[in-house]
Amino acid sequence: MELIRLREQEIPQVQELMVDVVSRLPSDALYAMDRIEALYAYLEQDSEIYGVYEADKLVAFTMLAFPALSESNLGREFGVPESDLAKVASLEGSIVHESVRGRGLQRHFHAWREQRSREKGMKYLYATVHPDNGVSRRNLEAAGLTVQFSRLMYGGLPRLCYAKRLE
Repeated sequence: MELIRLREQEIPQVQELMVDVVSRLPSDALYAMDRIEALYAYLEQDSEIYGVYEADKLVAFTMLAFPALSESNLGREFGVPESDLAKVASLEGSIVHESVRGRGLQRHFHAWREQRSREKGMKYLYATVHPDNGVSRRNLEAAGLTVQFSRLMYGGLPRLCYAKRLE
């Protein structure tokens, strides 16, 4: 399966896949779903969205954000000096349709996003995950990220906050 960088015209497919998959999760607290406007804003803010297609249908996607000095930069909470905030990358949401689960896509997404972060000169990689999302937690930990703290986010949802320093 080939990973393709998605553009503005694919955002409706991203939103459709997200809504479809999240509708079948055991709890809607497991995934903080973005509104379509937020997905367009990701691209406008120099963030990247990648997707995987099977038979011309989007079956998985992942997002990588570069929050720079914005309020959403978790680097401040991790103690990143203000002078280094522009070197923070954030592993945002990933969705994998049930029909293609078990093929290692999340691990591939983590490796790809870390590679892209290194290419862009980032020093820090962050991610958040619901404490009950065992698959995502295991994949983050397998990618070398470690839990740093937990807090409520995204309108009061519990999240574990993971970090990795890129050398």
